[in-house]
Order: sequence, then C-alpha cells, then structure tokens
Amino acid sequence: MRILRVFLILFLALSLSGCLYWLRAYRTYLQMSEFDKYFAIVSDQDFTLQFKQPVMYNMDFVALANLYPSDDKPTSEGGRVWRYWFRKVDAANKPVQPEVKFYSEMQFNPDKRLTAWSFSPLFLEIAPAEFLEVSLRSIAGADIDKEKKTLKANTELVGKIHAELPKKDAVLAKLGPPLSVQDEAEQEVYIYHFLLDTPRIEPGYEANALNEVKLSFDKTRHELFNMAGNFAGLKVAIDYRKYLAVK
Repeated sequence: MRILRVFLILFLALSLSGCLYWLRAYRTYLQMSEFDKYFAIVSDQDFTLQFKQPVMYNMDFVALANLYPSDDKPTSEGGRVWRYWFRKVDAANKPVQPEVKFYSEMQFNPDKRLTAWSFSPLFLEIAPAEFLEVSLRSIAGADIDKEKKTLKANTELVGKIHAELPKKDAVLAKLGPPLSVQDEAEQEVYIYHFLLDTPRIEPGYEANALNEVKLSFDKTRHELFNMAGNFAGLKVAIDYRKYLAVK
C-alpha cells in the first residue's frame, strides 16, 4: 500500500523523538485509535475537527514549519484564533485576479492548547468532507515513518463510504486555470501554487510559504481522484478511490 500523507501528518513530522512537541504529537496520534472518544467532527459550510482532550500547543505548529499565522486574534474566553490564508499565485508568485484563496483556522484555549481545527469551503472543493473524515479515521494503527515524515495508513481498518468524486468542471470553476498540467496516459495532473500570507517567517525557511497542490483527474470520467499538497507544514495526499465502496 502506498504511503498516504494525510490531514494530521504534521503531528508526526519531527525526526527527533526527544523533542517535547514530538511527544505531544505522538500522544495525539495515540488518541486516534479511540477516535470518537477524543475527537468530534462538525461539517457544515466548513470542516472542523474538535479535540475533546487537547494536547498540542500553539507554538508546536510554529516549530513545525517555522511559519506564523496570517491572523492571530483573541477570543472572548481568553484563548486565541489563528488563521492561515493561502492565496493562489502565478509563476512569479504574484496573487492572481480574480482572487482565489482559502484558509485553515486553529482555535486554542486559554492554556494555548489546540481545541478545534477548521478548513474553509474552498478547500473542501478539492478535499471533500466525507473523504477528510474517513482518512482521519484510517490513521489509527498506521505505521510511522519518522525519517520520511509520513504515515502508512491502513484503509482496510475503516468502513468504505458511498460518495461522489468531485467533477473536473466543478473544481476548475472554483480554482480557475492551473499553473501547469502534466498529461499522462490515464490521468491529467493539474498543478496550482498557493502562497501563505504570513507576517513572519523564520530565516532560512522562506520556501515553506509556497505551497504546491497537485490534483489528479481521471481522463475517462473526468473526476478528481487524488489530491496532494503541502500547506505550511501540513502534508496531505489522499487517494479518494481507496475509501469508496464498490458500486
């Protein structure tokens, strides 16, 4: 089975097991084996993963990619809300017009621990909510490869779902034309670049702000079946077909 770089892979992205934030990441990974006890999912216009017994601190995420959020605002309860804005750019890394953007949002309690993680509706156009949820559940029992910073998820441990794959025309209507297209025998890979809007980047990590997204479309059915990207340290690669029930 090929390695899936899925939603919470950033929790396993550190090579030094002695780091405190690696230990917190590993504790969160262990919680995945009892998913409904430790997590809840709310999916309406956006997709939110709620942490019932939060472990990770806000600065753990800065330590991962050496990037800071676009917005950092206080909450009425004494916590913080971090929002990361990703804007579509051209080959010169200039924002395109009309503007195309999406966000990832993290909510932290007064103790600075992560309590909720949300993704905006535009992100769900390329990573539908039902596929995000089942890929999260498949992390339980996954093999950890700390050197490659990946998980080898076992899709056989989760139930298959009945869902429609996103259509190519619908995706392009939201994202617009790609930066480039790789034409292969049975698929087309559309490549987009999104630049993180961040007020601060640690020296030497400027390249982390540029995020490449690859969308693979089947040439016969014109459906999106694979999405891969790197979003400010969050590595995602999901083959949606592995989670579909046989019709």
